Amino acid sequence: MKKIGVLYGMEKTFPPALVDRINALNPAGILAEPLKTGHIEMGALSGYDVIIDRISHDVPFYRAFLKHAVLEGATVINNPFWWSADDKFFNYALARKIGVAVPPTVILPHKDHPEGTTAQSFRNLVYPIRWQEVFDYVGFPAFLKPILGGGWKNVYKVESPAEFFAAYDRTGDLAMCLQRGVNFDQYFRCYVIGQEKVHVMRYDPRRPHHLRYELDATPVEPPLHARVVSDALKLCRALGYDLNTVEFAVENGVPFAIDFMNPAPDADLHSVGLANFNWVVDAVAEMAVRKAQVARGTSTELRWARFLAGDIR
Repeated sequence: MKKIGVLYGMEKTFPPALVDRINALNPAGILAEPLKTGHIEMGALSGYDVIIDRISHDVPFYRAFLKHAVLEGATVINNPFWWSADDKFFNYALARKIGVAVPPTVILPHKDHPEGTTAQSFRNLVYPIRWQEVFDYVGFPAFLKPILGGGWKNVYKVESPAEFFAAYDRTGDLAMCLQRGVNFDQYFRCYVIGQEKVHVMRYDPRRPHHLRYELDATPVEPPLHARVVSDALKLCRALGYDLNTVEFAVENGVPFAIDFMNPAPDADLHSVGLANFNWVVDAVAEMAVRKAQVARGTSTELRWARFLAGDIR
């Protein structure tokens, strides 16, 4: 019997619904369940052929467990090795490299010295920073945000150099990037599953969290829809993510990729709505079963370096 395990924390709707949906498919010789683990011995099998990870970004023990599970032949959604190495600034640079529109973005030095470092640790850093060059390149309004993390934590919208410096002074030892704001008239959040299926949802990040999904929205114009789908697939294939959300802000008809480092994306019934919830549960269940049906240890290795060499298929 092959097993699919769902690793999760505080979520209440998506993980149990996913387990139920996989088992309702009644795939021959495959069973889904909430994952259970204890201490990990080297060389020990995890007990699962496929693991769907919803929590290791918050729990380092789980991330180490998942890497070891991959070493011993399990397939983990999403790849814990890539996820551990990921950061927003690299993602933006990669998007630009593969032809996806992104706003001008710069990475900035830490405002305060990280713990255990001194001024001598930054002897290679040009100082003072040439701030006018930064502002000329990015422009205003802009968003100052960490290169790691999510959930709109430590994100500041700034309208001027004065507002930027006031926000930057509050960032402490976080590594930040500054990105031009997009004056959007449409905004989309897209589920991308298995690097094959894309579900485009109208979304408004300016609203309260539980009202951001525009559940009664009008259809997206076909050319724009096609580009959003194509760009979302390009990004997730380059990053090796099998479960992700990609956000696009549309300005003057151009969809700018804004946020696409979401390998444990919101899938709560009460925020995304019933139709979107059912779509993502079905799509992830079908993907997990397909991966479980592949012989253990034979999953395709994900190598993003080839995309940097120009292979974006």
